[in-house]
Amino acid sequence: MDVTERDEMIVVGFAVRTTNADEMDQARAKLPVLWQRAGAPGAFAHVPNRVGENLYAVLTDYESDHHGAYTQIVGTAVRTVPRLPEGMVAVRVPAATTIKVEARGPMPQALVEAWQQVWKHTESGGTPARAFTTDVEVHHPGGVDLYVAV
Repeated sequence: MDVTERDEMIVVGFAVRTTNADEMDQARAKLPVLWQRAGAPGAFAHVPNRVGENLYAVLTDYESDHHGAYTQIVGTAVRTVPRLPEGMVAVRVPAATTIKVEARGPMPQALVEAWQQVWKHTESGGTPARAFTTDVEVHHPGGVDLYVAV
């Protein structure tokens, strides 16, 4: 896990509020539907001012720690906040000091394993400690880069 600085960004996309416990139960899981919607061909083609083709998952509004509720927004980075398409939200992600974890290999298993690494770090009292402010996943052709705020 490398400590690195993450620049400020704006992400426009779809949002849900969930918990990790809910995501472990297929009947209550919201993230698969969110990702299906965000991953549909052309889902963000009509969003103006896009920066690249990567998908971003922003995890924010943490209730407490990784056991509490949080909001996940999956979308595209933009230069400026456009007029929002119906059903979408915009979130300004502040610059932050983060731990960077790279997920490579078959998805979503590689991403699940990267998050498990982060949770193990958190539960063991690893330093630097997680801030539980705003975390970002950057999904690109080579895999996923996870930026966890500290």
